[in-house]
Amino acid sequence: MDKSRFKPPSVVYRQRRRRLQILVFALSGTLLLAAGFWLGRQVAYNGMGLNPESHREMQAEYQAALARAEALSRELEMERTRHEVDRRALEMVRGDIAAQKEQIAGLEEGLRFYRSLMAPGEIAQGLSLRGIELIARTEPGRYAFRIVAQQEAVKHQMLKGELYVEVFGIEGGERKSYPLSELSEDLDDNVLSLRFRYFQALEGELKLPDGFQPEGVSVVASATTPREAEVRERYSWHVKEKFTHVGK
Repeated sequence: MDKSRFKPPSVVYRQRRRRLQILVFALSGTLLLAAGFWLGRQVAYNGMGLNPESHREMQAEYQAALARAEALSRELEMERTRHEVDRRALEMVRGDIAAQKEQIAGLEEGLRFYRSLMAPGEIAQGLSLRGIELIARTEPGRYAFRIVAQQEAVKHQMLKGELYVEVFGIEGGERKSYPLSELSEDLDDNVLSLRFRYFQALEGELKLPDGFQPEGVSVVASATTPREAEVRERYSWHVKEKFTHVGK
């Protein structure tokens, strides 16, 4: 296979652009030449001494110049079309490359998360929490959430425990807190069960009450098995564009 026949989109795009510029210059010159012929014909018609033989030659050249200009105009339009197609193709390739880079970054992020669970010393020994993730929905005051509980251990035994989450903020000028279960239809109880070896992701959607200004989220996780432990964290209200690849 002749590899020289396959050129990167950026190279093709530049070549098309150069050819388009050359055609524009050629068309401009042809039109100027045609205009000169036209002026010459006008001189002849006005009886300024141009002999008939020269006049006929100029008419023939004038018609040839017009035909050449028309051909160049069609070729220029074709090159403009190719140029636009190449430009869009180049944008698509760049978009695909950016999407692939983003996907690779997400996969690497997820891989680091799983490695941290399996490699002693990467995260805090025993039960721990990752920062809550919040994604705004189209409906005002509605958010998707994810909370991840995890454990790092040399030997991953089944962890059993409970999780309690509440959203705190300001309402009517006073501090106010709501259990997450009161804001989300995805949760049935204020206290949520934990049962996992490596990690457990709690996901759903919540709807904030009208007039409530959230400031953060308070999370309390406790374990009874394989050993008793308790973790308390307070996270600021920070909304992201999308979830990470962690905890999937």
